[in-house]
Amino acid sequence: MTRFSFDTLRRYPDAEAVNLYAVDATDRLLLREAEAELRPSSCGQLVVVNDQYGALTLGAAAEYGLTGIRVHQDPLTGEQALANNAEHTGLAGSYRSLPLDADLISGARVVLVQAPKSIDALREIVELVARHAAEDVTMYVGGRVKHLTRAVNEVLAESFEQVHASLAAQKSRVITGRGKLPITSEPSFPRRRLEPETGLWVCAYGMAFAGLKLDLGTRRLLTQLDRLPSEPGTAVDLGCGTGILAASIARARPALSVIATDQSAAAVASAAETMRANGLQDRVSMLRDDAMSTLADGSVDVILCNPPFHLGNSVHTGAALKMFRAAGRVLRPGGQLWTVFNSHLAHQPALERYVGATRVADRDPKFTVTVSRRR
Repeated sequence: MTRFSFDTLRRYPDAEAVNLYAVDATDRLLLREAEAELRPSSCGQLVVVNDQYGALTLGAAAEYGLTGIRVHQDPLTGEQALANNAEHTGLAGSYRSLPLDADLISGARVVLVQAPKSIDALREIVELVARHAAEDVTMYVGGRVKHLTRAVNEVLAESFEQVHASLAAQKSRVITGRGKLPITSEPSFPRRRLEPETGLWVCAYGMAFAGLKLDLGTRRLLTQLDRLPSEPGTAVDLGCGTGILAASIARARPALSVIATDQSAAAVASAAETMRANGLQDRVSMLRDDAMSTLADGSVDVILCNPPFHLGNSVHTGAALKMFRAAGRVLRPGGQLWTVFNSHLAHQPALERYVGATRVADRDPKFTVTVSRRR
């Protein structure tokens, strides 16, 4: 049996800090609740969804001798952290990373899920389990007690005869579903809506940020599109979400070649559906990447960015700063970075440092829009 300690796991390449952790009480509780079903005979029948940095996957591999574990993590940095942690713990061959689809779930008898933030994200996972897992599958959904609302139980009850909540441990709880119910409806995802302010069809998978809504920060950036360069060049929607901004750039500036990029698998898949729904699939290319790491230095003319200010459930500027550094590398000299952020955040000095001269283009008590010119 491989010697293994949760304490050796890291978040890298995601942000690391004293208040940010690679493993939490929910990981440990999920493994404990599923212990009776995690045995070597379960090899190839365990699926892990939303494993943050690999604690569930590698814990199951090391503690119970499992191999053939199928894993889906929406953030690319989660996949990379799992790969790094698997390498240094000697467990690199114990799992496969797969998209969130039928191949991930097919024949699974045990499914471990770190509860996603949105009910839509959980519903998409539950629907896939109901359609494609083994008939005797058991599904375990774990999370912090304060985030496990009654809606979590209700979503599981739509697909399972028995739904049971564990006792709380270190402010975490696990909701278990057993006994699959017959499937009586069509798949719910991707969802689609005609967004009235933009006139665009918006498509969204469950884990896509903001879902079918127009995010308030994105709405603010949209007011600046007529100030973008009109000559031929390349524009990047950095952190594209469902692709509303990328689609709007493509319509407003036909001379620009547009790249929609995000580290979220659900975001990139949603944006691709949004482009197809609006006939823009030939104008906008999709890229799942972490902060434009695969784009060449000095290769882009304009970047638009609505950066996150959370990492998981923690308020942290690490993701935004990583995006600003990347923009400084990828923009050509004289290229523009348009950024929107909450007005209380002191991002302007970082933009000056990593990109170049930065001015406020629009501001109110809620949002600030800046434009930075690459030095």
